[in-house]
Amino acid sequence: MNNRRQLLQGAAAAGLIGLGLPGRAQTRVETLRIIVGFPPGGTTDAFARRIGDKLRGSYANTVIVDNKPGAGGQVGVTTLKNSPADGTHILYTPASMLTIFPHSFARLPYAPGDVLPVGLGHASDHAFVVGPAVPDSVRNLKDFIEWAKANPGKATIGNPGSGSMPHLLAGRLSMLGGFQVTNVPFAGSGPAIPQVLGGQLAGMSSPLGDWVQHHKAGKVRVLATSGPERSPYTPEVATYREQGQGELVIREWFGFFAPAGTSDATREALNAALRSAMAQQDVREFVTPLAGHIEAGTVAEHTRRLAADSEMGRRLVSALGFKADS
Repeated sequence: MNNRRQLLQGAAAAGLIGLGLPGRAQTRVETLRIIVGFPPGGTTDAFARRIGDKLRGSYANTVIVDNKPGAGGQVGVTTLKNSPADGTHILYTPASMLTIFPHSFARLPYAPGDVLPVGLGHASDHAFVVGPAVPDSVRNLKDFIEWAKANPGKATIGNPGSGSMPHLLAGRLSMLGGFQVTNVPFAGSGPAIPQVLGGQLAGMSSPLGDWVQHHKAGKVRVLATSGPERSPYTPEVATYREQGQGELVIREWFGFFAPAGTSDATREALNAALRSAMAQQDVREFVTPLAGHIEAGTVAEHTRRLAADSEMGRRLVSALGFKADS
């Protein structure tokens, strides 16, 4: 009995009990709630559910994906802010809620410090696309800029939401290229895609995954991608940087966050569980149709990425003079 008690005391002191380490039957928490600030069925929700399936039985006995849509993802962040900081609640969200919104909204129901990075999830490049409303001779950004200058008012460019990263990228491109663009925001990419395909819009700035199949079928032309290097899904398409727009380099990521006050040990345990889940082949294959890839990393890497992209968001918002409340 004394040996057993000493063994348990030693394990507790080492922080092993309840951390859900490999090979232990005991899980760290009874229920993990993954908050998603968007409705069921979208990319963010689908990925969160796939990861939740992998965490069930390892990190937690029960995993619930809790959809809290509203205000472009703000409700999800606010819900996490008000959740217990004990490893039972995490948020999966696009970066923009924390890298752009704090700079573009005069008022938010949360501050960036109300949540803490836990780990990266998946990421994808954005694309600048044109459809049949733009002459077939337009094959790159230089061609498009020349066409837009020669045809004032015709450069109508859709985006998946006012203040989103694709919106800011297109707006900044127009400033740097010296041409007029009419930004047309939509509630997500879905409603805009048919208008580009049908020629009602000249083009669109949105995630590359929206366009890969249409591009390969010749229905649209992807003129540029936003990553630091060419996307493996469209290797024939030059990046913004390669086409002289080195300021417009961004790979938008989705990340996991915990409430402020969550201990470092808890965040590290969550990070280890998430990275183990994302290392599984079916999870990696899941993001292929989205033209995305897994970017799982450490807590420290997520923290650095958040800071760097928040600074880029600040520069873009400042350069455009954009205010989401206006």
